[in-house]
Amino acid sequence: MDYEIVIRFLMACLWGGIVGAEREYRSKSAGFRTMILISTGSCLFTMLSQWIGGGSNPDRIASNIVTGIGFLGAGVIFRGDNRVNGITTAATIWAVAAIGMAIGGGYYVASACAAIIILIVLAALPYLEKLIDQFNQFKQYTVSCDFDEDRKQYYENLLKQYTLRYKLVNQTKEGENLSFTWQVQGHAKNHEGFINAMMKQPEVKKFEY
Repeated sequence: MDYEIVIRFLMACLWGGIVGAEREYRSKSAGFRTMILISTGSCLFTMLSQWIGGGSNPDRIASNIVTGIGFLGAGVIFRGDNRVNGITTAATIWAVAAIGMAIGGGYYVASACAAIIILIVLAALPYLEKLIDQFNQFKQYTVSCDFDEDRKQYYENLLKQYTLRYKLVNQTKEGENLSFTWQVQGHAKNHEGFINAMMKQPEVKKFEY
């Protein structure tokens, strides 16, 4: 029995499972089982590539893992709420495949270091992201109200009052109804102040954010 092969598969399951557990904890589409399968499959393909390719062409199969895993990653990316979601999970799939390849190639220290870095990025950095988002939060506001020539300027002055940077992206008039849409950036507290102020406007028929 070749214990080296067993060790590689166990390590691929271990590191893939640890990363997958973090994704599962956050209820992501590619979780515990998926990451184990990706890591183990990449490990196996890398070993098969070395065995089949031999000394002349040891990367004949392994080189296609990078391309093939891209199709799997694309399946978890989707657009919603004015932003693209799933990119981090797709990148994690790509990185876990690299870990499996490193283990399949016998580079245990490199695979362990990469797995630890991935875990730090996934587990610790979201808190830093939230902190950054507090200082520069992006939102899209849509306001519908009765027709008034000065209404647009009034709302934009209100945005300025709360120190929010804005860009008008849509403006429509239907009968006696006006509708405006702005893309707005600024501190989370300033957004909160603007939203509270808009909720108190009696002429606003509809306010979305």
